[in-house]
Amino acid sequence: MREIGINFGNKTALVQLWAPQAKKVELLVTDAGHRLALKKGHLGHWSLQTDEIKPGDKYQFVLDDDKKLPDPASLAQPDGVHGPSQAVDLNALTWTDKQWTNPPLADYIFYELHTGTFTPEGTFDAIIPKLDHLVALGITAIEIMPVAQFAGGRNWGYDGVFPFAVQNTYGGADGLNRLVNACHEKGLAVVLDVVYNHIGPEGNYFANFAPYFTSKYQTPWGDAINFDDAGCDGVREYFIENALMWFRDFHIDALRMDAVHAIKDLSAKHILQEITERVDILQQQTGRNYYLIVECDLNDTRYINPLKHGGYGINAQWTDEFHHALRVSAGQQQNGYYSDFNGLADLAKAYMDGYVYTGQYSAHREKKFGSQIVNNPGQQFVVFSQNHDQVGNRMLGERSNQLYSLQMQKLLAAAVMVSPYLPMLFMGEEMGETNPFLYFTSHQDPELAEAVRKGRKAEFKAFHAEGEAPDPQSVNTFQNSKIQWQLLQNPERQTMFEYYKALIALRKQLPALKTLNRKNVKVEVDTNKQTLTLYRWHQDQVVVCLMNFSKQEKPVNLRSEIKQWDKVFDSAEPKWNGLLASPQKINSGVGLKLQPQSVIIYTKAHV
Repeated sequence: MREIGINFGNKTALVQLWAPQAKKVELLVTDAGHRLALKKGHLGHWSLQTDEIKPGDKYQFVLDDDKKLPDPASLAQPDGVHGPSQAVDLNALTWTDKQWTNPPLADYIFYELHTGTFTPEGTFDAIIPKLDHLVALGITAIEIMPVAQFAGGRNWGYDGVFPFAVQNTYGGADGLNRLVNACHEKGLAVVLDVVYNHIGPEGNYFANFAPYFTSKYQTPWGDAINFDDAGCDGVREYFIENALMWFRDFHIDALRMDAVHAIKDLSAKHILQEITERVDILQQQTGRNYYLIVECDLNDTRYINPLKHGGYGINAQWTDEFHHALRVSAGQQQNGYYSDFNGLADLAKAYMDGYVYTGQYSAHREKKFGSQIVNNPGQQFVVFSQNHDQVGNRMLGERSNQLYSLQMQKLLAAAVMVSPYLPMLFMGEEMGETNPFLYFTSHQDPELAEAVRKGRKAEFKAFHAEGEAPDPQSVNTFQNSKIQWQLLQNPERQTMFEYYKALIALRKQLPALKTLNRKNVKVEVDTNKQTLTLYRWHQDQVVVCLMNFSKQEKPVNLRSEIKQWDKVFDSAEPKWNGLLASPQKINSGVGLKLQPQSVIIYTKAHV
């Protein structure tokens, strides 16, 4: 049971609130008009055991006879971020997944999706009929962008202001319950994106209750969440309880924690380490496995090293540097953070070392940057050619389909799938989605809405030759970002789907690709030819992936110690709308011609 908010037991509710600044706290059951006094306990923790509030009742906390506020640990905000909270009995959620076993993290093939734009309806329930599509594709885990309650009905989710409340327009707690059940029934793990580095601006009432923020540090969103300053104990417990709730009460399999490099904590025990320790205890109690994944751009293995080795014990991290090196290899201009990347040479380093920057000088950061990865296995790194950030933070939100040729799109997909890391797709990628994924909001505060508009325009002022940045507040911006499922009726799009399906199946079938041993990797690069040869092996199986990032046909040779190779995949085959298929068998030392922007995969022949 949560140690925060309103929780139901045998016919009574336990009400708990941390408000050390208040002299008096009451619970207002809004429809009935009842005011119930809470008793002050240790260090500003207030509590009440009562049978005068029931599941479904709306309520507010009244501080010092003055401020009527929603519950910071609210589980539902049916009237939005400014309205009263609604009591929810988490024990009443219906679970049908008793037989579910969370697969090993090494078997995860992620599919990132945004609930509001994945379907026309934009709800959890509407995702369920699409799960068969993902299962057929070969996906093993869906990753849902944040669902914590935000202002209005349109948002990426990173402006959430009620971390415990599931967005009402998506279907709330009941809708998420149904989606998780359906995923587990079909063999899909569920990853949920959570935000512990800041709280959104609209509907943010936290400072009325306790010192949730500190001016000791500044972040891109203002004062930092208070993880190590005076009064931080209640704040730390709040976010720990949030992580535990998703695992215990919503049966989520993994959490992806947003931008943890923006978490400021100089405590002797970092908040991420404490979350890991508490999740470990929960695993022992429930007998289930849970995974923690972070987005972190510090290239610091302390985050993913085990607790026993002085790390924070996080299971895996997103690896943006793989994406950046891959994109520059594909022709992305070297501006902004891409200026630090040199294409194929850095992509080769990413395949070998996980990080590109492992201590050398970074011109973009103007300092030496990163640490060397030594003993961290491949399953600790999540790689991708697209994600919500890398698409949506472009001014026009262009996906790969709008930026690259069909042949290059196929090469990008294969470059991710043959890596010794965990692959992730971004929704619609598998069918060459042409709609953009734009930045959208639905702030109710006119001043905030206008500030967001101006900020977005200012961010891209250097790109005005390409047009105006779409208005984040416009409904059209949101609607234009929705997946077009009818694309699958187009033969070329269906072929792309089958291409991704075959790639994923190959990864699962070949031990040399499936086994994420970073030590069994060798890369050869010819920057003049713009070709990269990736060797991976496991026991007696050797796989070679030949990639040509240029627009011309290029010759390559294979390792001489292996006499013969059998082809298992070729993006240039006509069945994939390619240019020309390569030989099914090839002998070592015989020159092979790679088609432009293509990939061929061979395995060592058993002769």
